[in-house]
Amino acid sequence: MKEKLFDSEAKVMGIIWEKSPISAKDISLIAADTIGWNKNTTYTVIKKLESKGFIRREDPGFICTPLVSQNEMQKVEVASLVKKVFGGSRKALFSALLEDEPLSEEEINDLRKLIDHR
Repeated sequence: MKEKLFDSEAKVMGIIWEKSPISAKDISLIAADTIGWNKNTTYTVIKKLESKGFIRREDPGFICTPLVSQNEMQKVEVASLVKKVFGGSRKALFSALLEDEPLSEEEINDLRKLIDHR
């Protein structure tokens, strides 16, 4: 996946991932409610997502479905963040995540399980 998601595109993808399949009209109504965008702004972002290959839009009703899963996109974005901000060090990323906010015992146990099952 070569293309990156801009913030505006990520917002629309969030709606599509949650509600798919969903019409462009319904996306624009949700975006108006939650983000405050007008219809034209939302439709422009939908067209960009389609041209980048993130979604497919089909007639009738301009029904949008994702071509990339949320999980795939999360992996790409995290890898980019680790490379760009933490010099490729996952350890530095985890250190930054852990040092500012206390974790509950449940969160600590869940993280241990994730590491142990790796």
